[in-house]
Order: sequence, then structure tokens, then C-alpha cells
Amino acid sequence: MFKMVCNNENDQYCLRICADSTADDLQPVAQVVHALLGIPVTIRSKNYKGIRMERGVVLEKDYTGPVLEEVLRTNTLIRTVPSEGTYKGKSVVVVPIRAHEGDVIAAIGVVDLVAAMDILYMFREYPGIIDEVEEARSRMK
Repeated sequence: MFKMVCNNENDQYCLRICADSTADDLQPVAQVVHALLGIPVTIRSKNYKGIRMERGVVLEKDYTGPVLEEVLRTNTLIRTVPSEGTYKGKSVVVVPIRAHEGDVIAAIGVVDLVAAMDILYMFREYPGIIDEVEEARSRMK
């Protein structure tokens, strides 16, 4: 499922991200995050457009979005609801990927499901939810 490039004669594989990483270079990272979370993932490097992945499929390999661009400009984590782009109207969180020196080299984002839920509404309308969650956790042990 994940491709890595052998970069030495000892058959050791590594994954490196830099400001010039291409969509193909970043695809393993998108796949890992998507497999872990099961939600839409976007990633791009500073100098090249990247990946948009949903439902286990890479939908675009020339992707950028307004929040990815803003994170690359500001080198800060952003939680927002974009007013334009593919994820317009949906809560997203995008974080910078930094080099050792702290410079931004890429940005990765996901649809923010936690922000999309109205937690206060859930607790108000379903007061037993904490008990249900605790009961389910105890059954799993």
C-alpha cells in the first residue's frame, strides 16, 4: 500500500519530506494519516502542489487549497471554516510540517470532525452520553 524509495545499498528505506517534495513523495504520508483517521486528508509541500485523499482514494495529485496556502505563508496551525475551495463550509484543521530549523516545508490538513460536532448540544440533548461511553469502554476491557 505504501511506497518508499530505497536510498542506499543496505536496502534501508526512508521517507523524507522537504520543500520540494512532489505529490508522489507525499502520497505515503497522506495514505497513513487517512488510514489512521478515515477522514479527508490534504497535503502539499512549500514548492509543489500535493494530494487530496478521501474514502481511500487519491482524488487529486495537483492539489492546493486556501488554508494549506495560508499555513505555508504563516507557519502556524489553523482551525477554520474556509469560505472558498473544495472544503468550503466545512471545519478543517491544517498544520505546518517544519524543518529542524523551524521553517515551514509542507502543510497537512484534515476535515475537523470534532469542531463539526456541537458538543454542548450533544450533552444537553443526550445527558446519558458520558455513562454510555464509560459503559462501552468498560465492556472493551
